[in-house]
Amino acid sequence: MNKDSKLSSVLHVLLHMAHHDTPMTSDQLAACLHTNAVVIRRTLAGLREQGYVCSVKGHGGGWQLCCELSKVSLLDIYRAVGAPPVFAMGHRTTNPACLVEQAVNGALDDAFNDAEALLVKRLGNVTLAELAADFSRRLDQHSRRSS
Repeated sequence: MNKDSKLSSVLHVLLHMAHHDTPMTSDQLAACLHTNAVVIRRTLAGLREQGYVCSVKGHGGGWQLCCELSKVSLLDIYRAVGAPPVFAMGHRTTNPACLVEQAVNGALDDAFNDAEALLVKRLGNVTLAELAADFSRRLDQHSRRSS
């Protein structure tokens, strides 16, 4: 079963943008994710509508962050990319009148809702600034080990 990696991919792109002083082209960002520039443009267009990124035209143009990283949570970005379903699991709905199916689906609903609420809460507690700081620490450690 395929996992939805859209949130992870968008956060990846945003961190690259956060660590560049100049705008990055769709081609540069696509290379970071090993994907097509069209995918990047389509995704970032949605984030532009939310005010998280902006595009700069002309020579030296590209995409850049247009928000204060400390004021944007991972939950904000999760919602900006359409709040993809957290779980690939679902219910059997072949016979909604079946009392067994109702009992099973009721129990699963409670578990799914509790787990999703926990995830949403945790995403809301992490800002892009914290994520960028974690990346910077990892990069610094990696650079020291490589030297």
